[in-house]
Amino acid sequence: MWVAGVDGCRAGWIAALMRVGDPASARIMVAPTLDAIVDAPEAPAFMAVDIPIGLPATIEGSGRAPEQLIRPLLGQRQSSVFSIPARAAVHALDYGEACALALAASNPPRKVSRQGFAIFAKIREADALLRARPDLASRIYEVHPELAFWSLNGERALHEPKKVKGTPYGPGMELRRRLLMRAGLPEALVHRAAPKGAAADDLLDALAGLTVALDLATGGGQSFPDPPGRDAHGLPVAIWTLRNTTMTITRAEIEAAHARIASHIRRTPVMNLNGAFGHPGLVSLKLEFLQHAGSFKTRGAFNTLLSNPVPAAGVAAASGGNHGAAVAYAASRLGVKARIFVPEISSPAKVAVIRSHGAEVVIGGARYADAQEACDRYVAESGALRIHPFAAESTITGQGTVGLEWEQDAPDLDTVLVAVGGGGLISGIASWWAGRVKVVGVEPEGSRALHAALQAGRPVDVDVDSVAADSLGARNTGDLVHAISSQTVDHVALVGDKAIREAQRVLWRDYRIASEPGGAAALAALISEAYKPQSDERVGVLLCGANVELSKLAELMH
Repeated sequence: MWVAGVDGCRAGWIAALMRVGDPASARIMVAPTLDAIVDAPEAPAFMAVDIPIGLPATIEGSGRAPEQLIRPLLGQRQSSVFSIPARAAVHALDYGEACALALAASNPPRKVSRQGFAIFAKIREADALLRARPDLASRIYEVHPELAFWSLNGERALHEPKKVKGTPYGPGMELRRRLLMRAGLPEALVHRAAPKGAAADDLLDALAGLTVALDLATGGGQSFPDPPGRDAHGLPVAIWTLRNTTMTITRAEIEAAHARIASHIRRTPVMNLNGAFGHPGLVSLKLEFLQHAGSFKTRGAFNTLLSNPVPAAGVAAASGGNHGAAVAYAASRLGVKARIFVPEISSPAKVAVIRSHGAEVVIGGARYADAQEACDRYVAESGALRIHPFAAESTITGQGTVGLEWEQDAPDLDTVLVAVGGGGLISGIASWWAGRVKVVGVEPEGSRALHAALQAGRPVDVDVDSVAADSLGARNTGDLVHAISSQTVDHVALVGDKAIREAQRVLWRDYRIASEPGGAAALAALISEAYKPQSDERVGVLLCGANVELSKLAELMH
C-alpha cells in the first residue's frame, strides 16, 4: 500500500511517497497539480495534505474549529496556523473582493491576510478536486506539519522555529529532521536536497505529512476536532495528526473516578432475574436510567468537572439531549455556568430537561455534528471547559464506574450488553471488565458508528437513521473510543428499530419502566436474539436512559 505526504511548493506540489512497511521504497515527486499525485502510478491509499479541506459558509471567532483547536498546542508557532475564511472569500480571485466577502461572513468581522490569500489558489484546487471526486474524501486528509511535529515531539510544542523572518532556521530544521528519523523515516530521505521547484522546508513538511499518512494507514491518526465536522458539501473539516499512543483507561483510574463522584451520583440498583426475556439463565438489569438527569452520562459530566479547573466562562457541551442534561445538572449542583449546543433533531423532552437545570440552550444546527462544531468554536473563543459526550478520557473514565458498581452488585456475570452511541459508555465499561467479562455493544442498524469502525479498523463516518438517533446517533466514534473498544469490546450486535420499540413495550408492560429508545436498545438485542446467549450464560443488560416523551411511549402501547 502506498501513502503520501503532500505540501504546496513553487512548482505546484511536492509529495513524499512510501509503501507501508518498506522505507526503501520512499521517493519524492514534484507535480503541477494535486490530481497528478492522486492518480500517480503509486496511487496513494492515504494522502496527508498540508492544505485546508472543508470550507464553512460563515466563520465564528478566529477561524475554522480545527485551527482554533490546534493553535494553543503549538506554543510560539501558533501564528503559523492561518485563519481560513468562508468558502466565498476563498474562491474570490481578487484580494479586495476576498477581504470584503470575508468581512461579511465572519463574526467578529475579519479580513484576509496577504499570506493566507497567497495559498487560496491551492485551497481552491483541493476543494474542486474533492467536490468533483467525493470518493477521495476517504483517501485525502488535511494535516498541519507543525501539529505532526508536535505529535512526534511527545505532544509538546517545539522550542525552535522552522523559519525566522521567512528564512529556514538551521536549529529548527535539524530538530524536525531528528523527529522524522525517530519516527522511522530513512536518514537519506530526511537529509536529501529538495528537488527543483521546491524548498527545503517544503520537503520537510511533506515528510511530516508522510508520518501522518503512515500512521493513518496502520489504523492510527487523531483528528482535531474528534470526530471531524462536515461542511455544506459533506467534506470533512478536521486537521489530522499521529495517534495518541496512550489511549487506555485503567481500573485504578475508574476506581479513583468513582471515589471522586460517589457523593454526587446515585448508586443505581441492579435487578437480577431468572428466566426473563426468553433467556432461561440469569439476566441482570443495571437500572442506570434512575441516575440523576435520567441517564448514565451524569457520571462522566461530574468526573470531568471535578477533575479540571473550571474557567470563568463555565462549561460547554454539544448533545442530542442526555449528555446536555447531565452536564446541565452537574454544573447546576456545582454552581457552574453551562451552555449546551443541541441539534434540531433533539427531543423536546430532553431539551426541557436541560433547561430545567438552568443551562443556556443553543440550537447548533440540523445535525449533531453541526452542534459539535458550534460548541467547538465557542470553546475556542471563550475558553470554556468543553465536556465531550464520549471522546474524552475523563468522560469515559466516569462512565466506567457503571461497571465497577455492577460487578460489586452482580459479581459473576459472563456477558454484558451495552447500547452504543458515540461509544464513551462501552469504552468505560469494557475498560473496567477487560479480559474478565465479555462486553458486547448494541447499535441500531441505522446508526452503527462503532460497528463500522471495528470493521474498517479505524473510525469512519456513517449515515444515521434510527428511532434512537437522538441518543445513539453519533456519526463517528473518534479515535479514542475506537482505540479502546478495538481492544476490549468483543463485538457489536445490530438491532432494528422494530426490536427497539418492542423492548420499550416490554419494559413498560411488564416492569413499568419508561425507557427511551436508546435506553432499551441493549435489551432489544436479547429479545430479538441479535445476541443469543448460551442457556447457562449469565447476562447483564444495561438500561441506560429514561428521557422519553410519554406521549410517544403511549403510542407504542396501542
